[in-house]
Amino acid sequence: MRKQFAVIGLGRFGTSLALTLSSLGHDVLAVDTSEQAVQKVANEVTHSVQADARDESALKALGIRNFDVVVVAIGNDLEANILITVMLKELGIKYVVVKAQSNLHGKVLEKVGADKVVYPEKDMGIRLAQSLVSSNVMDYIELHPNYSIMEVLAPFAYTNKTLGELDLRAKYGLSVLAIKKNDTIVVAPGADSKVEKGDALILLGHNKVLSKLPE
Repeated sequence: MRKQFAVIGLGRFGTSLALTLSSLGHDVLAVDTSEQAVQKVANEVTHSVQADARDESALKALGIRNFDVVVVAIGNDLEANILITVMLKELGIKYVVVKAQSNLHGKVLEKVGADKVVYPEKDMGIRLAQSLVSSNVMDYIELHPNYSIMEVLAPFAYTNKTLGELDLRAKYGLSVLAIKKNDTIVVAPGADSKVEKGDALILLGHNKVLSKLPE
């Protein structure tokens, strides 16, 4: 379903987010105080506007109330980041996503009404650490301080065995959400699904278990 997104702040994170959402077929309004940043994405998004989002009248003029999701991607100005979040919620925006610099900053944003707080630098750091520690980790999403979803190249010890034979849930508490095979993906695979060389497994489990998977 096509959605309408507004991205406020066109640093590296905001620009990347706006361009990706647009490439996925959604309507995107990109906002920044910098004319240069706005021009950079002008041909790639639905609308790009130079405006100061700290000004409530400017937000109203942008028709910000009409958007399904508004992302506050300003990271270096904490005061503006928090102020804009407060104003967006007061204007009745249903879903506000805000970039945070630290856990403390994130707690403040949650207190003032942010619906979702993201930590791009922290998340990238976690993903990089995981990929450096284990050569077979392809992607990593932290769901909770103790639980994550991890995409891994199937360990050699798992190949040519069915999920029933591996019995990862009973042995390690791991759930196999999907198996990626070349150009196809098997979602919610059954016990008779076989793991073959070159497959990628998408696993959900405790971080301590995920970090000790064989290679």
